[in-house]
Amino acid sequence: MVLNNIEQLLEKYENGETTLKEEQQLKDYFSQETVAPHLEVYKSMFDYFLVNQQEQFTKQLPLNTKKSFNYKWLSVAAVAVLMVSIFFSNPFANDSVTITDADRADYENAKAALALVSKQLNKGVSQVSYLDVIGKAGTQVDYLKELNDPMGRIFK
Repeated sequence: MVLNNIEQLLEKYENGETTLKEEQQLKDYFSQETVAPHLEVYKSMFDYFLVNQQEQFTKQLPLNTKKSFNYKWLSVAAVAVLMVSIFFSNPFANDSVTITDADRADYENAKAALALVSKQLNKGVSQVSYLDVIGKAGTQVDYLKELNDPMGRIFK
């Protein structure tokens, strides 16, 4: 009867259906000296489980408390901010913008004023164009100063 019960428990154990109490019964049976000959195969397995259960890890592990910055989350946050900003400031949204005649008139007035300013600035630029010639002459005079000091040119 006991042997039949152990065989049934082994079958349940192989299927993963045993309770902790049933597994303890199996461990107790296979920890005995005498085991049925056809169940000797299981004895070594349960002996291994008993020995393994008594093992303890005694090696000292160093604790690394230095925290490293995770750049993956930074890139995820950047993408999220970018997507939110694109969603809320969509330049292609049709918000039914209407341009009135007053807006067109203001635009034309501003355009005319800017054209006048540009014309006056161009006149001023043409009057000071002689400054380029003076700048070129200044560089030539500097070259003449070097000719007066030939030893300085050699040692440069």
